[in-house]
Amino acid sequence: MGHTLLSLRGFFLLYLLYRGQAQDAVLTIEPNWTTFFSGESVTFKCDITGGRYSDWFYSMYHDGREFLSYGKHDSYKIHPLHTRFSGEYQCLFQNGGSTKTSNKIYLYISDKNVILESPASTLFEGESVTLRCRHRTQREENASFYRDGSLITTDRNHQSPLMANNTVQVMSDGSSYSCKFGDEESEPIKLRLEPKSKAQLRYIFPGGGHVTLTCSVGPSSSSGWRYFWYKKEKTSEPLKTQDVVFLTNDQISVSRGGVYWCRGGRGDPVYYTEYSDAVVTNRTVVTLQPNWPQIYSRETFSLSCEIEDGGDYEWEFFWMTPGSETPQKSHLAPSSRNGKYQCVGRLKGEMSYTLWSDVFTLTVSNDTPEPVLTVSPSWPSPGASVTLNCSVDHPSAGWSFYWYKAVPQKSDNSYSYELLPGSENGTEQDLFIIDGQTHTAGYVCRAGRGDRVFYSGHSEPKFVWSGDLNSAASLTVSPDSVQHFTKTSVSLSCEGNSTEWRVRMFSKSDYLHRCSSWGTMTGSTCTITRYWLSGVFWCESETGQFSNAVNITIEYDGQMILVSPVRPVAEGLPVTLSCKLNNEAAVNNVDFYKNDKLIQNDTRRELTISAVSKSDEGFYKCKQRDAAHGLQKWTSPESWLSVKPSGHGKASQFPILLIVGLLCGVSLIILLLLFLYLYRKSKDSCYIGLVQHSIFFYYEHDSSNMFLHKSISFTTCILPTRSQRTNQVPATDHMINQDETNQREYASVLQDFSSDNACLYATVKGPGEPANDEYTDATYSVVELKNISKKGSQILHQWMKLFILRSNQEQLLVKMQRNIISKNVFCKDKTNGNNIPKRNLC
Repeated sequence: MGHTLLSLRGFFLLYLLYRGQAQDAVLTIEPNWTTFFSGESVTFKCDITGGRYSDWFYSMYHDGREFLSYGKHDSYKIHPLHTRFSGEYQCLFQNGGSTKTSNKIYLYISDKNVILESPASTLFEGESVTLRCRHRTQREENASFYRDGSLITTDRNHQSPLMANNTVQVMSDGSSYSCKFGDEESEPIKLRLEPKSKAQLRYIFPGGGHVTLTCSVGPSSSSGWRYFWYKKEKTSEPLKTQDVVFLTNDQISVSRGGVYWCRGGRGDPVYYTEYSDAVVTNRTVVTLQPNWPQIYSRETFSLSCEIEDGGDYEWEFFWMTPGSETPQKSHLAPSSRNGKYQCVGRLKGEMSYTLWSDVFTLTVSNDTPEPVLTVSPSWPSPGASVTLNCSVDHPSAGWSFYWYKAVPQKSDNSYSYELLPGSENGTEQDLFIIDGQTHTAGYVCRAGRGDRVFYSGHSEPKFVWSGDLNSAASLTVSPDSVQHFTKTSVSLSCEGNSTEWRVRMFSKSDYLHRCSSWGTMTGSTCTITRYWLSGVFWCESETGQFSNAVNITIEYDGQMILVSPVRPVAEGLPVTLSCKLNNEAAVNNVDFYKNDKLIQNDTRRELTISAVSKSDEGFYKCKQRDAAHGLQKWTSPESWLSVKPSGHGKASQFPILLIVGLLCGVSLIILLLLFLYLYRKSKDSCYIGLVQHSIFFYYEHDSSNMFLHKSISFTTCILPTRSQRTNQVPATDHMINQDETNQREYASVLQDFSSDNACLYATVKGPGEPANDEYTDATYSVVELKNISKKGSQILHQWMKLFILRSNQEQLLVKMQRNIISKNVFCKDKTNGNNIPKRNLC
């Protein structure tokens, strides 16, 4: 790992040197010419750019030989000059073990009276350069200039080459130049040219989110340059003061995030250098996808290198990963091992790098996450809702949750898992609600995330318990008590629709045990034979059924227990609680508590509730009121008394209703036979029935058939029309002929329904008499009767709607209204107004 860090550091330092932390050695002279007369003077200056030169020692070399020893002063003057000083000059700098050499300057010292001077700084091919012709005596004559021996009259651009003060401007092309004053001619000189220069761009991060950019054109050619700045594209317009902050001619300050270029220009016409390499002020960031706090080895993830504000440029990326000694080119990290990661970006097609990213430490766990399931409530009321909660580390880190029902396995003591409805695709919430829980059941959950789903392990099963009996599986405890002493032999027996059973126990320390851990399984009965724990017990069948659950408490240190029933007690039934000492002795003076509140403290040894109700549910315990001298007063553990709704009310209603129905049926048959008998004895047809509810009669009648759609018996007299020739009833009887209306009246009398012999008198008017002495077609009615009690008397209120069907299919709807007659019942004969005695009625 140390070697990897050294390699990374070396790569990083080289990059910084290239990007702006390099220091250059520079040699300059004053005056800045290459040709001097003998006897003149020149000053050499050695300098270090980008650093404190006082930290460096330098020496000067002439034609490769040292002529000035190491010194701290940075300039050296030669006076007077002699032809022997002609030649090549260079500075050598040393600082500890570091050595730097400067650019070279060539001097020519002449004894002639005329010299041609050219700038001492580096000249680039194609650059415009000014040459000066000088005479030793400074005669004010116009000089003549020659290129390769030919007089220069115009330059190649057809512009005047002559300038003031005996200078000429030419294009650097490697030719030989000379000049004359009259008959005196200079020595020819040949310009030393370099290929077209490329600007260098460096940056420094001073902090505060800004970057300082510095542009230069070679260490020996810094004079006369102006610098032009570009962002995003080299072909764009140069930046102006409103775009960036210009610190100096060669420095600007920009905000972090962007790609910049620069180039230099000098002369007239302007000679431009090539563009610098781009400088990237962006920073790279190592990004984890998905960005979860904890990554597991079997799930899919990636580390990518991203450019902050990278724009539309194309980038290449390099990584330093655990175990690598050199940067590796890749967009995604080429490793997924635990360790430290860094990346850097490079603009494609350029030698321009971003800053290295911060170190990203990847931690991949080889473990499998284990969720924890909780259920609430553990003992719900029958039909109540149960809430499952699945907990994992960082639950919001992309997890979905899957919910299962635990099904006992026949082959071993484990469970298989069946997805609950609505959980097939997982749920976003870590809660799941189950409605209508009625029996004991086990549940399991697990979590998953990712496109290629990575699953956690299954949680440990958690159970919802019910004390209600299940016909398919049930558990009985012998002795029938919730609390037991450790010396007591306790048997747990399973019954139901199975031949193979196992008994399970969930301890108070949240561990699941089987019978073999604390007893012996014989057939369907588990007998406690060894030390065991308090907890919840239930049976599981080979067919996957759960029995009712029993919460049993074992008293280890105490000497008294509360004897209470194991199963829930139905409402309305009696229950008795008692206390028992370890030595089987009777407990005489004992107090009973419910939910830590004293409820009985008399001399009774037992607490009896004659008719249990839901309000009696709670935690019960008993406490010894007094004990023999010097003995401890014992208190039993608490036990929950569960009360369930009674099922006897609904069950007992059915036989009662059956008996009542049979009696009513028999009574109606007897009455029907009696009415038939009376009908045969009556001269007038009187149909008598009993009415108890609102009833509707519908008949269809034609020449051949009559259909009864719905009928019910009622007590009323319907007197059919009969010819006077029958002579079966006198004219003063019920039916009265009224010629003036040509209508027939039907009297309907409601016979005695109560001890008050209330009578209902009604008149129904129908069409005229038939032509013969046959009865008119039968009259059928829709009857509604109500019994209303008034001053102890039963008065029947009757509403009748009569449908009278005649042979010609004519239908007449008549509403019969009632008249309540006094206790002395009579009817009136409308022909003469006389009362008709009651005995004449039916």
